[in-house]
Amino acid sequence: MEKVKLVILQTSDVHGHIFPIYYGTNGYADVGLGKISTLVQAERKKNNYTLLIDNGDLIQGTPLTYQYVRSDSRNNLPNPMVVVLNELQYDAGVLGNHEFNYGMEVLEAAISQARYPWLSANIVSSADGTPYFGKPYMVKRYSNGLKVAVLGLTTPYIPYWEKPEHIQGLTFDDPVETAKKWVPFLKEKKQADVIIISYHGGFERDLDTGEPIEKITRENQGYRLCHEVEGIDVLLTGHQHRQIAGKKVNGVIVLQPGSSGSFLGKAELELGKRDGKWTVIHKDSQLLPVVGVPEDGTILEKVKIYEEITQQWLDQPIGIIEGDMRVKDALEIRLGDHPLIEFINKVQMDAAGVDISATALFDNESPGFPENVTMRDVVSNYIYPNTLKVVRITGKDMKDALERSASYFKQYKGGKIEVNPTFTIPKPQHYNYDMWEGIEYTINISKPEGERIVKLLYKGAPVKPDAHYDVVMSNYRAGGGGQYFMFQGKPVIKEITTDVSELIANYLLERKKVKATVNHNWKVIYD
Repeated sequence: MEKVKLVILQTSDVHGHIFPIYYGTNGYADVGLGKISTLVQAERKKNNYTLLIDNGDLIQGTPLTYQYVRSDSRNNLPNPMVVVLNELQYDAGVLGNHEFNYGMEVLEAAISQARYPWLSANIVSSADGTPYFGKPYMVKRYSNGLKVAVLGLTTPYIPYWEKPEHIQGLTFDDPVETAKKWVPFLKEKKQADVIIISYHGGFERDLDTGEPIEKITRENQGYRLCHEVEGIDVLLTGHQHRQIAGKKVNGVIVLQPGSSGSFLGKAELELGKRDGKWTVIHKDSQLLPVVGVPEDGTILEKVKIYEEITQQWLDQPIGIIEGDMRVKDALEIRLGDHPLIEFINKVQMDAAGVDISATALFDNESPGFPENVTMRDVVSNYIYPNTLKVVRITGKDMKDALERSASYFKQYKGGKIEVNPTFTIPKPQHYNYDMWEGIEYTINISKPEGERIVKLLYKGAPVKPDAHYDVVMSNYRAGGGGQYFMFQGKPVIKEITTDVSELIANYLLERKKVKATVNHNWKVIYD
């Protein structure tokens, strides 16, 4: 029996990382496609039958990609992420939710510049129901007759997060139902020997027990795909930034290679040919870390100009902070009002013309602002390309939202204060803990979830459940992102379409000096 080994290599959630750099400090970091390139070349040398796939969330995520999109360089330079994927000879890419953050013009330009197909079978035209980006799947044919099909799918939860104008004319079909349609087609009509689904989404259930690991929505449906769609050999996943390998779910090999180009996912399939038909004999998977792997200088040279422009932009001084806005302890900031959070909320209120605001400390790496602020400091603290919306909510909505934030903490029963695992597993979601300005509130984490807001005042008076309040928040939160479902469908009074990072920079540029203040309008207690 003729045998062959097929190697499937996967990146996912690279989020603009090419160089081995943490832009907040310019320190060295074990991330990026420069290092991934070295691993890919080594794998290709070992095996002729390889497939290289990117699973989405590629073109957004670092100052390099942000500066490229926001500057004039976009008019005469191709997207740097696509440049690298072209050089690495990717076989296919899949659309992730963050691909839409910069709007359709930027996305369609990136797709047109690629020498590989971008796949998504379930993002369809609202007009006629056909795959909007033209290519739901691809089939790679090898010289020995082996045919490998790759079906692209994308989380359909994008309308809850994305600006409507960025997804106009698009409908996001259910990935499971879409797969049920296309997998038999690829098996029967295309005579594919191997079926790979590259799905920009994750797992809603524990891979071993099947127990839910999050509120069951349509955001992550990987477990359902493995159990409800027959004929899948490999399921490549992402979106959750998890590290998953060496696992099978209902016989389907599954992979998820973290984020930022920190791992290269690798699935190996041993195939045998009998009676003219290739069948899978054995399959396994692993993650190849980039720690200690030298970056590919040839690849980095191809995008050197983008990096030079970015570094010049990041080092631009924009203002001075009088006082202390540095982050020394991320948990401490979430336990009581802090000058950095108060400042960002002030910027939001100034831009929106309202007196209530909510924002978050997005991760535990945010450094805060030094005395002399540069663009590097701004984008290191406000890392997402969010815009703002003013949403009219009720007092009950406000209380429910604060209770959602208060669930960030485990119930305090003595000892140290701990973060609720639902905010850290399967991936860190510190960005879903909001801190408000313009109201006074107290969170008592000794109480059970849903009963923790023990004080809630607006202008010195209790917030009334049926009264209305205008609140400025990110477009992500206004759409219900982070399980803030109480905001979904509420009247949008105003939209501020400038990115928040630009609003922060402009605020500093106009005032030149800003005092660090903190009014202690909220706090976390326990008894």
